[in-house]
Amino acid sequence: MRTNRNRKHTAALGAALTAVLALALTACGGDDEGTKSAGPADTSASADATTNADNAKDKDKDAATTDGATTAGGSTDTAGTNTSKTGAAKTGGSTGSTSGGDTSDSYAYKHPCESGDLSVRVYAREGSSTQHVIEVNNVGANSCGLSYFPRVSLGAANASDHSGDIRPLVPGGLGGAPAYPVKPKTAAIAVIDLNPSGSGNALTWINELNVLADGDHMPNADQLNFALGPNVKVHDPKLGLYESSIADAVSSMQQANTKP
Repeated sequence: MRTNRNRKHTAALGAALTAVLALALTACGGDDEGTKSAGPADTSASADATTNADNAKDKDKDAATTDGATTAGGSTDTAGTNTSKTGAAKTGGSTGSTSGGDTSDSYAYKHPCESGDLSVRVYAREGSSTQHVIEVNNVGANSCGLSYFPRVSLGAANASDHSGDIRPLVPGGLGGAPAYPVKPKTAAIAVIDLNPSGSGNALTWINELNVLADGDHMPNADQLNFALGPNVKVHDPKLGLYESSIADAVSSMQQANTKP
């Protein structure tokens, strides 16, 4: 009887041990139907994040390259300001101003010159003892129109009555454009010869030349007076039209044959 009990007890222990081992094996290898065991960390998410970060950096770099062209020496032209790191503003072309006035002849024909936009000089012509140059400079911003020739008279500076002043002959048969156009920063030039024939029977009391740049539009108050100096002799003076050069003005003066 004792031997049978021992066999039963041993058999029970064996069955219990087998059950424990079966449970252990099930816990270790059972991935087919239960929750999967934790495996190695999945690096795909990390790799994607790294790739996305690199792509973002590349995009930022590309954008920076597009908006600002890096130049040698580290200077960058930033879009919108066109300013380099050195502070020097860059331009796309000439720095000359294009906001000037109207320089067309058509504008000049409709806009007579004003005395405030003119600078007048009178000086002896080189190579001649009797000829003087009248130079009218346009110092304004726009073209303007002058009469064909200046209004000129010759007299005595201290005279109270200028009714006896001498008026030079001028070219006749004038016609064409309504005015002589003068562009900004250019001059209209006329030449007067006080004694074309060199006559010894000349007036000697004249010592002043009076000039009104535009005899058609300017008031008498705009007339300017220029001293001629001593020993001036005047006889049948001649005045030419406004021209762009002294040589042309001399040629015009030589054709003067009409009283103004």
